[in-house]
Amino acid sequence: MTLTQWFIFFLIIQILHGLATWKLYVKAGRKAWEAFVPVYNAIILMKIINRPWWWVILLFVPIVNLIMFPVVWVEIARSFGKNSYKDTVLAVLTLGFYSFYLNYVADISYIKERDINPKSSSGDWVSSILFAIVAATIVHTYIIQPFTIPTSSLEKTLLVGDFLFVSKVNYGARIPMTTVAAPMVHDTIPVLNTKSYLFSDEKNSDSWMNKLQLPYIRIPGFQSIKRNDIVVFNQPADTLYNMYKPADRYYAKPIDKKTNLVKRAVGLPGDSLEVRNGYVFINGKQNVLPERAKLQFSYYVQPKSFQFSPQQMKDQYEITDPFYIINNNNTYAFAAITDEAVARLKNNPNVQSITPIKAVEGERDGGIFPKNENYNWNNDFFGPLYIPKKGTSIKLTPEVLPLYKRVITEYEGHTVESREGAIYVDGKESKTYTFEDDYYWMMGDNRHNSLDSRAWGFVPFDHVVGKPVFIWMSWDGLKNPRWDRFFTTVGGSGQPVSYFTPFLLLIAIWFVYSKIRKRKKSAK
Repeated sequence: MTLTQWFIFFLIIQILHGLATWKLYVKAGRKAWEAFVPVYNAIILMKIINRPWWWVILLFVPIVNLIMFPVVWVEIARSFGKNSYKDTVLAVLTLGFYSFYLNYVADISYIKERDINPKSSSGDWVSSILFAIVAATIVHTYIIQPFTIPTSSLEKTLLVGDFLFVSKVNYGARIPMTTVAAPMVHDTIPVLNTKSYLFSDEKNSDSWMNKLQLPYIRIPGFQSIKRNDIVVFNQPADTLYNMYKPADRYYAKPIDKKTNLVKRAVGLPGDSLEVRNGYVFINGKQNVLPERAKLQFSYYVQPKSFQFSPQQMKDQYEITDPFYIINNNNTYAFAAITDEAVARLKNNPNVQSITPIKAVEGERDGGIFPKNENYNWNNDFFGPLYIPKKGTSIKLTPEVLPLYKRVITEYEGHTVESREGAIYVDGKESKTYTFEDDYYWMMGDNRHNSLDSRAWGFVPFDHVVGKPVFIWMSWDGLKNPRWDRFFTTVGGSGQPVSYFTPFLLLIAIWFVYSKIRKRKKSAK
């Protein structure tokens, strides 16, 4: 729905609330009209049910309000003496319409000095759990989100098994577009293995469920995406049911429920990008990566004998990705070797030759953007390509259209048609097009083992989730902790420094301080 449609929907809800509660407001010593005034009625309601005013804010926070509304419905019933489990269940299952019964039928009185403390240990547990979920959801959605590195596309900077904290505030927290969803999970509910949100997965569906989507809104951040920043974003071309289970058909997914990926923003809005022999060039100059970043390419390695095993090579030269044997001819292929490892391999007496595995310039790869026969691009030779910037215009020609058609149609919501050499946007002939948003080019440092912009093209800013800022835990497999990576920063110059020991020291100091304080309090 558009913002206008959401506003109308909001007014309808306010009228329903007024009709369902105005007599309850009067019984609580308030005026009937107060039940109908938007926002103000919620503030007065918090006074009636003896709850803090800031609960009103939670009622307007997407996802959090799905928890808060049932709580408020139950609190209304209890404020008028309806405390039984039956009343609680009816208040929740009727989606708050139980208030109509209380307002017009039930013989009830307002309990002004109601005890709001739970009457049982189970009630106490439920209350604690609910508000723990609310607090965690707010932090997860608007401040910082945990994230796990599942692939080696940014190997050497971020390793498979790193557990990150991703900041939402740096680039600005995005208001959830999917309004009906389980809190703190992404596209699939664990264990149940079912979709975590309400949305029709049919392409171009006009289902009522899809109308519950909020328009894209982002809270302003305090910095913009800089070149070579590592960014978490929603994969633009994601049509999987979830990340690990490919669908046998197209699955439409809302933007904020598409698969989360983490790549490096090598190209910014307004840049001209080109890939030459695997290296990125921006506006004609080779992109210089941060000190911690290490490019990796694939190589054929031919040892002098099989006694120098692939596993020995992987361990000795810190080669990340799997190897395989080529035609049993004493040659191994590795998917991720840094330039430093290549130099050391060449000096190894057990290595006969090492050859890069790179595509030939001008040889078209059908899986590479824009997947058009007029563009003979591949992983290692790509572009040049202009990255769209909000407010800038390009000339629209049949030759250029394949590069920007997805931007114009999928991301910016227009129709495009090419007829007799002319381009029509929304039914009108257009010789130019002005972009409505900023776009980015995301790539992995592991250049031959990274699903990135070379496959699907540009990443719109509305797909950006946040900025990884901290590695709080890291495991090599399931059993081996990487202690030197615990509590390290993602960015910065030089080698990563672990702050795990200072963290443990602070915990110990706090523990000792708490013990001393408790003893002094007991002595008094």
